[in-house]
Amino acid sequence: MELSVLRVFLTIANERSFSRAAEKLGRTQPAVSLALQRLELDLGEKLIDRSAKDLMLTDAGRIVLDYARRFQNLESELQNSIAELRDHSAGKLVIGANESTTLYLLRPLERYRRLYPKVKIQVRRSLSSKIPDEIVDGNLELGVISYEPRDERLLSAEIFEDSLAFVISKKHRFAGRGEVSIRELGDETFIAHNVLSPYREFVLRAFQERSVTLHMDVEMPTVETIRWMVEDNLGVAFLPRMCVQQELADGRLLSPTVPEISIQRKIYLVQPSRRALSYAADAFVRMIQG
Repeated sequence: MELSVLRVFLTIANERSFSRAAEKLGRTQPAVSLALQRLELDLGEKLIDRSAKDLMLTDAGRIVLDYARRFQNLESELQNSIAELRDHSAGKLVIGANESTTLYLLRPLERYRRLYPKVKIQVRRSLSSKIPDEIVDGNLELGVISYEPRDERLLSAEIFEDSLAFVISKKHRFAGRGEVSIRELGDETFIAHNVLSPYREFVLRAFQERSVTLHMDVEMPTVETIRWMVEDNLGVAFLPRMCVQQELADGRLLSPTVPEISIQRKIYLVQPSRRALSYAADAFVRMIQG
């Protein structure tokens, strides 16, 4: 059963005339009659009592009329919903990010929220290494990661640049020093993030190349926990500067330079290359790249 024939039946019932229905629909009267016959054939029921002088619906016709009106209302709701998506009065923005890259989204999302207050926003926490696959598989539309994926099914654009900071407590023996050599770090207890990343590998390699022992005696699952432990002088750490900028500004953490380890941390916005974005996601991409 096609919605078009339901629309013809609804017009016939509302106009109570085949000729007026045909005129309103811009069709010939025989075409309108044929559409009604097709609908009756599909349903196996007569919908109009043709023996009556005036157009009258059968019991089945009254039931179909009720459903036809519901379909008409649903069609109108559908068109309104699509229009709301286009003008960003509705929709949902879903972005994948890990704990640290979520911080880079705070200001862009604040701006996006001002521009499109009716769009729902969800930042879905994911492992950075898994986000490209989730985008390719269609589980995510956008992702924010700290490396550039080499996959022709993805598009990526650099949106932020950060650095890796060596952080210590204000009570640490290096407090007051502006610079510390990597060789002085051989006796330090490092609190590491137990998530693999290119930056972790860079630090490990820097110590190995200089034959300096790296004591990663403590590994924690979150950057927040690492910050607390360093602040309590339980160890030192390398963390993205964005993740500790407030603590550095407040003086709760210090960040002397380690000349041998200078790492720029680039943040990329990733999207599918072969799939169209939703209106909400497309608006975010255009805003952040504009």
